[in-house]
Amino acid sequence: MRLPRRLTASVAASALVVTALAACDSDSEASGKTDVVIGADLASGSAVDAAYARALQLRVEQVNASGQLGDYNLVLRIQDNRSDPTSSLRNISTLGDDPSVAAVVAGSCSECAVAAAKTINDKRVPTIALAPAEEVSTPVESRRYLFKLGPNAADSAAALTSELVRTNTKSVALLYSDDLYGKGGRSHMVKNLAKAGIEVTNQLPVKPTATDVTQTVGTLTDTEPDALVVWTGADQATLAATSAKVAKYKGRVYFDAAAAGDLFLPREAAAATNNTTMVFTQILAIDDVIATTPAKAARKQWFRDYTSRYGSYSGAASFGADAVSLIADAVAKAGTNRQRIRDILETSQTDGLSGPIRLTPDNHSGLMPQALTLLVARSGRWRLLS
Repeated sequence: MRLPRRLTASVAASALVVTALAACDSDSEASGKTDVVIGADLASGSAVDAAYARALQLRVEQVNASGQLGDYNLVLRIQDNRSDPTSSLRNISTLGDDPSVAAVVAGSCSECAVAAAKTINDKRVPTIALAPAEEVSTPVESRRYLFKLGPNAADSAAALTSELVRTNTKSVALLYSDDLYGKGGRSHMVKNLAKAGIEVTNQLPVKPTATDVTQTVGTLTDTEPDALVVWTGADQATLAATSAKVAKYKGRVYFDAAAAGDLFLPREAAAATNNTTMVFTQILAIDDVIATTPAKAARKQWFRDYTSRYGSYSGAASFGADAVSLIADAVAKAGTNRQRIRDILETSQTDGLSGPIRLTPDNHSGLMPQALTLLVARSGRWRLLS
């Protein structure tokens, strides 16, 4: 029997909590090294956070095996926030009070990271959030200990608008998630489309938990736009494309970066999503990338390692791995000193597994616009558009 996706994610993430704690504790006891804990505030019911949990665990093991931390041994400690800001705040407060915790990685819940920003600063615990909303890392003045990895709404909107201009698109309908990230994406898209002279025929929100978007998509496609832009998570984006197909919509469909899920699209949605364009990093189409640089070779190796361990690949995984790498690099230089770890993170520059990352005192959102490219769905999986 095949488990529903959300239940599968919950089971996987819960199992990883036990595995992460048991395996790392055992390794440190055998080696005599000092444990350095990376706390992780994730939601067990989230498919994205399940991918983060897998990536964090695999990358922690790789760092420990490399010996780069000398007498230190990374330990991953995952706390379940159930996508609830109150639970998340409690988790981060508990992790912040534990002196063995050098840094925290926060998951996909933007509202959770934003609500915890003051506590993160007050506890002075360096935190890398993998949540997409721009409010996670801005304003910098009140986010001194909070950093962000992942595509930025402004960059995704710019990339999508450029492609719409290139394809001579005259009109667009917009479906967006009714949360911090979706509203931010809607704002950036509307502004960019106006500057490009592209008409917005309609724009409608959908609740992040909605499992049926048929009526909303139908209302949007009834305006007969040249393109339908979907600014939601992966499951809802797939539903939107399927609903548009059922409505006999003949225009083009575009996904923003939050729609990036697994390497292979659900079999039942393959036909509906065919030729859909998505803005994301190269990692979901890494088979199309030639390893002409050490960074590209590292991305291809990471893809193979993750797929070998877990059987498939999730687009979110590289962000989790990059978060561990950034923290590990800081620990190698600063030990367990949180203030120094924060300072090192704030000036980190690296060609990560997800793309070029640059953090500065004025910009706590590290993924560079150059990391984004355009992918196209073909035969149930993502490929480079060009």
